[in-house]
Amino acid sequence: MHDIRAIRENPAAFDAALSRRGLSPISPIVLAIDEARRARITEAETAQAEQNRASKEVGAAKARGDEPEFERLRALVAEKKAEIARLTEDAKAKDKELETLLLQVPNLPYADVPDGQDEGDNVEIRRWGNPRNFSFQPLEHYEIPAAKAGMDFETAAKLSGTRFVVLSGAMARLQRALAQFMLDLHIEEHGLTETWTPVLVKSDMMLGTGQLPKFGEDSYQTTNGWWLVPTAEVPLTNIVNGDTVDEASLPRRYVAHTQCFRSEAGSAGRDTSGMLRQHQFEKVEMVSITRPEDSDAEHVRMTRCAETVLERLGLPYRTVVLCAGDMGSGARRTHDLEVWLPGQNKYREISSVSTCGDYQARRMNARFKPADGGKPQFVHTLNGSGLAVGRTLIAVIENGQEEDGSVTLPEALRPYLRGATQVTSIGELA
Repeated sequence: MHDIRAIRENPAAFDAALSRRGLSPISPIVLAIDEARRARITEAETAQAEQNRASKEVGAAKARGDEPEFERLRALVAEKKAEIARLTEDAKAKDKELETLLLQVPNLPYADVPDGQDEGDNVEIRRWGNPRNFSFQPLEHYEIPAAKAGMDFETAAKLSGTRFVVLSGAMARLQRALAQFMLDLHIEEHGLTETWTPVLVKSDMMLGTGQLPKFGEDSYQTTNGWWLVPTAEVPLTNIVNGDTVDEASLPRRYVAHTQCFRSEAGSAGRDTSGMLRQHQFEKVEMVSITRPEDSDAEHVRMTRCAETVLERLGLPYRTVVLCAGDMGSGARRTHDLEVWLPGQNKYREISSVSTCGDYQARRMNARFKPADGGKPQFVHTLNGSGLAVGRTLIAVIENGQEEDGSVTLPEALRPYLRGATQVTSIGELA
């Protein structure tokens, strides 16, 4: 959500920022609706003043026996009352029209975000680890014998359709171990507060974080109106929806491990094999609520939290800054972490860490009360995967695969697997 006052004050700057996302100027439309809305309000206030004057004069005309004037004034009061009602309704309609439009306008990229149209224009800022040199042709995760034994796509298709998987045995335990490892790292070393949230949320909560109204087709809605969360960003960020919190309570740093649900609208034909792009998946999500002056530093900190997970697992990755045209709608700046997948011989996204400024806070009406007693201000919100559990499972399997079909496990996971060091070629922990 955008501040209409900022658009009024500098519409050219607003349109210029949106143009970096490849969008046409929208301020003329916004300001025309806003002007009409304000005009109706002014007209209603004028009519109200005229009604008040006439109401006072009605009694005086009656008292002096001036019946024609009395009737004229009484008719004027009724006329102005109807006029006020009509103008007020018009103003409300214009206000709703303006809100509906602004809710669909994406966030403005920060000045330091690189220009560009798509992922080809993203900018790598660092790289960690060296991809392993294999003495054999590495396979994709779903082809590796150690994984195939516990990764059943056929049964999942029978149960639910395409883009689902049934994990069993070592694969199910490995996924659970990864989630537990991530949670422990974020809680014990990174200072995040573990949070358990519902995965069914109201439409207002989806609206607050920007999944609605524009991107409803990307998510699933139940017959009674709830939405299945596409990410725990939705419930975690909306914890402060409608609240004015004390400045001393900031920053608030949350982490949650949840099931996530996405329709994958528009992804037909992409990553149809294996677990890379699923309708149902697990994610460990980080969300921070901060003061405006702290959000840039928090973005750096959260990115490091996600990077640390990959480093502890020994998984090579690179960090990129998304260009303006490739960012999600709600972000002002996004860092993507891309893990090396030897089976595909490329880096693939495993985490996006975004700072949203006050964009979501305005939609949620989430503010903080300054310690010095000043006027309440909108908080800043940030979110990031820490990490996508299924994609991390893929990365662990592919990077640890051996020629005999087994998988060597990262040392960091062994305490969560009763000391197991590998998944054998027949899919057993050993």
